[in-house]
Amino acid sequence: ITYSMVIIMGFLMIGMLSIMLPRADVAAQRIDEVLKTESSIADPSTEVCRDDELAAHTGGAEIAFNDVSFRYPGSQDCVLEHVDFTAKPGQTTAIIGSTGSGKSTVIKLVERFADVSEGSITIDGIDIRDLSLHALRGQLGYVPQKAFLFSGTVEENVDYAMDEGFKTEISQGGTNVSGGQRQRLAIARALATDARAFLFDDSFSALDYKTDAALRHALAEQLGGKTQIIVAQRISTVLHADQIVVLDEGRVVGCGTHAELMDACEPYREIALSQLSEEELEEGDAQ
Repeated sequence: ITYSMVIIMGFLMIGMLSIMLPRADVAAQRIDEVLKTESSIADPSTEVCRDDELAAHTGGAEIAFNDVSFRYPGSQDCVLEHVDFTAKPGQTTAIIGSTGSGKSTVIKLVERFADVSEGSITIDGIDIRDLSLHALRGQLGYVPQKAFLFSGTVEENVDYAMDEGFKTEISQGGTNVSGGQRQRLAIARALATDARAFLFDDSFSALDYKTDAALRHALAEQLGGKTQIIVAQRISTVLHADQIVVLDEGRVVGCGTHAELMDACEPYREIALSQLSEEELEEGDAQ
């Protein structure tokens, strides 16, 4: 009986191997295919690379969108059409609009997660396609829409010298902290870099209004000479920005201060009045 059981178990193992080996072969082929795939976003050749020119600039970075249009590969419809604005050093440029208007796409194009279909994006007058990804992203402090944290301590996530109390363990993805804490840690991680421009992709949405206001006040003090581009859904977040760009279905329908847009841009006025009363908007504008 014992010998029979050994033989039967041997055949069962052979049967399992005959099932697992083809699966493993297919999985290995897929992994190899991914590893061999060349990225569509590549560094420029050494002949046209302008990293040295960018390195000569100090202070805040001037980021300009020059008649930019963008569509995803294989799509006929543009996500962004003829977007044109400049984010200047020492100023806060806010981008607001309805869901699906292309706000986050603007930030992703600056980071060069995709290349523009038409027009150009420049940083200090240099087309970002003429810069290596390392040089470009070294200039930018980026906080994504969905803040992701790595397993480890708070200090390891931010990688910055901090006071006692930052030894708290963080689980993978930040699942053991709240949404607001996750966003604040992601913002701290961006601020810990020596960037010249900071991109906040709806990074204050999980913060309460008091924390939001305190954070924006601190950013204004600490990043006075740096460039800030803020994508937001809440009017209160962009109320005091130096420049507000209003997007509607991928097009710029307004650009100016809060007061200017309230007078001249109906889409902005509709968004503002849907969130705050006229009295609150007037009080915020006065402040």
